[in-house]
Amino acid sequence: MKVAVKDITNTISADELDAGRLQDTFEISVEDGSKVTLPESFATPLRADLVKLAVASSRANRRQPYGSRPHVGKRRPMAGMKHSVEWWGKGRGVSRIMRRTGQRRGAQNPHTLGGRRAHGPKVEKNWARKLNQKERRLARDSALTATMDMEMVSSRGHRVSDEVDSLPIILGNYVEVRDGKSQEFDIESFNHGSATRKVLAIFNELGLGDDLQRARDGRKIRAGKATMRGRVHKTPKSVLLVVKEKSGLAQAARNLPGVDVVAAKDLNAEDLAPGGDVGRLTVFTKSALEELN
Repeated sequence: MKVAVKDITNTISADELDAGRLQDTFEISVEDGSKVTLPESFATPLRADLVKLAVASSRANRRQPYGSRPHVGKRRPMAGMKHSVEWWGKGRGVSRIMRRTGQRRGAQNPHTLGGRRAHGPKVEKNWARKLNQKERRLARDSALTATMDMEMVSSRGHRVSDEVDSLPIILGNYVEVRDGKSQEFDIESFNHGSATRKVLAIFNELGLGDDLQRARDGRKIRAGKATMRGRVHKTPKSVLLVVKEKSGLAQAARNLPGVDVVAAKDLNAEDLAPGGDVGRLTVFTKSALEELN
């Protein structure tokens, strides 16, 4: 299957005032360029069950060990084991539990006040879930196929302009026009002044502005204790940008809320189907497609 790449022209202008030069304004024009052949992985039959399995495996393999550290006596007592205790011995008509030194109050046992946790989680537990390499690749290719289906992308919650008639969107040549002089750049070596604003203007012209606004408006403060653990905000997933190398364009686009950037060699099912739901709105560069081949 062949798809036309999007050639982008950016006309940059700025008004001059006595106080100095104002901020640059961008006028983006997008035209269909030459057609490229999609890799064979885009023709893989859809296997939503295998995608869910691969995403669950990726999440499990990232899970960190959880539990208390081993108890090594008075040198490094664990939680609930920090009292000076003694056992009274048999024949006193009381239960055989440890008691605080010089007191009757029980300590350390799980059923006592301030005691250790009974059958707590162990750091040694292995949360990993293995998945065959062929299944993992098939899940990735299946998720790639879903990115071409407009109905699946819309049902996942993404908002695309009516001007977008086909997916995926592939970025081709990039030309900047300033003061009547045009200069062509590699789209991936993009970071040369106001880069994030340029990427935002390009995405808006490509018809992806509504989805970016959806992610920005949907950003909220997460409920629960996660706010104390460095995960304060929760942002909806928006555009996934696939590049050959994470250089200028990747650094510019990753600043937009909800936008994720991944190199083609690291692409996996979880990037293409966060949470196991296929049909993420995905934008490729021409170099990234060649890398997928």
